[in-house]
Amino acid sequence: SDYQQLGYNLRVNLFQGGPLKSRSLMKDSYTPDVFQKAVIDPRHWHGRTINEIGRWYEKYFLDVNVQKAMKEKYG
Repeated sequence: SDYQQLGYNLRVNLFQGGPLKSRSLMKDSYTPDVFQKAVIDPRHWHGRTINEIGRWYEKYFLDVNVQKAMKEKYG
């Protein structure tokens, strides 16, 4: 029956799950010295400083709030 077949699969451990060692394309593409030379600077993220990103978000949310207010006032 289906129940016995499911029990067999669970006993045999056909559903083993994910691999124990994960691999990534980035780590496979570069040599280890690239990661050793890399300097992580939290203030400089993808060519932009956090201050620039913060200012952009402030302007963006100010614009969104102004649009909401205009829509509420004028429809």
